[in-house]
Amino acid sequence: MEEEEHTEKLPNLEYAQWLYLLSLPDSLVRNKEDIKFKLMEVIKSENMSFLYKRAVDELNWNSDLQLVQKMKKANEDKLEELDAKIKDAIENFGESEVRDTNAAKADYYARIGDKEHAVSQYRTTLEKTVGSGQKLDVILTILRIGLFNLDHDLIKRTLDQANSMVNDTTDWDRKNKLKVYDALYALSIRDFKKASTQLLATLSTFTATELIDYQEYIFYTVIASIVSLDRVTLKQKVLNAPEILAVIDNVPHLTSLLNSLYNCNYSAFFVALAGITDKLKTNKFLAPHAGYFCKEMRVMAYAQMLESYRSVQLNTMAHAFGVSPQFLDNEISRFIASGRLHCKIDKVGGIVETNRPDSKNAQYQSVIKQGDLLLNRVQKLSRVINI
Repeated sequence: MEEEEHTEKLPNLEYAQWLYLLSLPDSLVRNKEDIKFKLMEVIKSENMSFLYKRAVDELNWNSDLQLVQKMKKANEDKLEELDAKIKDAIENFGESEVRDTNAAKADYYARIGDKEHAVSQYRTTLEKTVGSGQKLDVILTILRIGLFNLDHDLIKRTLDQANSMVNDTTDWDRKNKLKVYDALYALSIRDFKKASTQLLATLSTFTATELIDYQEYIFYTVIASIVSLDRVTLKQKVLNAPEILAVIDNVPHLTSLLNSLYNCNYSAFFVALAGITDKLKTNKFLAPHAGYFCKEMRVMAYAQMLESYRSVQLNTMAHAFGVSPQFLDNEISRFIASGRLHCKIDKVGGIVETNRPDSKNAQYQSVIKQGDLLLNRVQKLSRVINI
């Protein structure tokens, strides 16, 4: 794997996103034919036999046997050529050349979508790599393979390896890149708090363009932050961030979602939330969490409005959110029952009354509980000592 000014997108996560889009209903993705055409053009031009097999299996396509044979023959010929170069490097050149030829073979496996052989070959390359920077480049490529295939076990093991290795290097560029990889994995497992922390930490130094482009990076940063940060922190780190302000308008509904929530324009917030939720449903990493994100944002908006009042008319609140009183009644009732909102609904008067928990009383109860636990442990310890 050659270190250039920009790291090669290997594998290119956009192809995995195309595969995911093609698996969705037509109601969510209206340009499927264009996406399929682009994907097939890439598969044919790079002889991606393994990616084609994955597409056939996942999307129930009819396999083109002639194309499969053509690509397999091209793959075999290329691998024979790479094996010959590795053998020549071992017999006639030094360790650096041996490492480079092994890396070239690993790159080819990654390019055609052969995950198992690619990871194995990169592990071999890693053993022959000396510099810490080059080692991290290999590990980051393995991480991209894991993210491409959403192989959680591979990603977690490789992240652990990368984090232990990055502590021994002063290479800030690769450290920052690793934070973006870590954040993308955190998003895929719904750890929005960690994702927000990692993404905001690299806001002014983002260079991981081989993983995602800058606009997509800003989108992930805002989504992770808006659902996990408090109002003050959101204002300081997101709303006032020039890096975000320069790009956020390019993503439909994102500016409206952020500003309407902060400015308490709840009807506009609900419209923007619907648009963003639809976008999340078409994102490979965020789709499983679209429902969760939408629910959490609604709870946040309801809680934010109720925080300003001791009581509010249900009709007034429904008007502010642009929904019917019946919808709001049902919605808030569910969140009250699950303990997410501290209020009660007076059905007769049509009023929502807040009943915020007393913080001092809560602290008092916590102290009593912790004191009881401490006393129990002291008593157990005294019995052991007496024995």
